[in-house]
Amino acid sequence: MKNKLIAIALFAMSACNSPSKWQNGEVVVEESPKILDGYGKKIVNYQDSISAIFLSGSNGVLSKKDVSALGHLHFYEPNEAYKIPAVFTKTEDGKVFQMKTNTDRLPEYRTYGSLRFEMDGVAHSLTLYQSVEMPDYLFCPFKDLTNGNETYGGGRYLDFKLDDLKEPIIDFNYCYNPYCAYNSEYSCPIPPYENHLKVNIPAGEKKWH
Repeated sequence: MKNKLIAIALFAMSACNSPSKWQNGEVVVEESPKILDGYGKKIVNYQDSISAIFLSGSNGVLSKKDVSALGHLHFYEPNEAYKIPAVFTKTEDGKVFQMKTNTDRLPEYRTYGSLRFEMDGVAHSLTLYQSVEMPDYLFCPFKDLTNGNETYGGGRYLDFKLDDLKEPIIDFNYCYNPYCAYNSEYSCPIPPYENHLKVNIPAGEKKWH
């Protein structure tokens, strides 16, 4: 019985995944899904997990009308070209400052250091900020030239741990939207001007609406 069920399942899977389907008496050839390597699968699994957390309503960020079991957040396709080695330089005696947000809330961060990297032979830099409340947490809010078009206008975020700085890698495939991109009731840090990149970063999360 078990083997029979497996055979039926395999048959159904084969039929459903077929690149050709009959519609109105004609064969319609559909584009085959892109075959991902190990890195690509890892990124897609991450994207699916984040989507499930949001669209299930479990984190309470989306409004009830946006919660959907069939929904999915919007992402660029995984692109390992945006996984970039960097050089970290620590800021000695970094000052604590109040980071601006889209509300009157002013969370305190310390300037921790910078990550220097290259894209297409051009040097760039991103500053990391250490949360006063959570010192093991390094925050990298940034903007790039996709903002307001394909990505959220207020910028996107990356997170790092202190251990990540031993062999620093900036993987833009993991950059994500602030909560206020989905719900205006949230207060979100605004990327400081020093983290405004003058380049397109078509990787990571796209805008919600």
